[in-house]
Amino acid sequence: MIKLVCVGKIKEKFIREGIDEYTKRLSAYENFSLVEVKEVNSKTALENMKAEAEFILSKINDDEFVVTLEIEGKMLDSVELAEMIETKKTYGTSKITFVIGGSNGLHESVKKRSNYALSFSKFTFPHQLMRLIFVEQLYRAETIINHQEYHK
Repeated sequence: MIKLVCVGKIKEKFIREGIDEYTKRLSAYENFSLVEVKEVNSKTALENMKAEAEFILSKINDDEFVVTLEIEGKMLDSVELAEMIETKKTYGTSKITFVIGGSNGLHESVKKRSNYALSFSKFTFPHQLMRLIFVEQLYRAETIINHQEYHK
């Protein structure tokens, strides 16, 4: 089972449609769930991140391998991501949870809970668009694991 915990709701229709398409494709390979938690925008950035962290951490169980998406994380290519997922599912845990923070990023408490920090780029992406990019890459990873033709 793979879970994506992310902050906020998707506002743009085209992003939601893209996420829905890749989620549908993923269902052929993996039990996938996308969990949205409340975005907080009423205090300072640090206080917002701390409040969001409580929501995020409440959605993570002790037996889950947690991967946070962070600019400071390790960059992998698509094949390496697929290998990491396959290795964890085969030799580690069947429960992998990825976390995408809100517009202010992730609070230290979430980073401390993380088992692996992953970076997609040194660029900063809007957190809603990152969700679409991530779900596509997860689908790509599953096609690699299952020796399908999608990845070229």
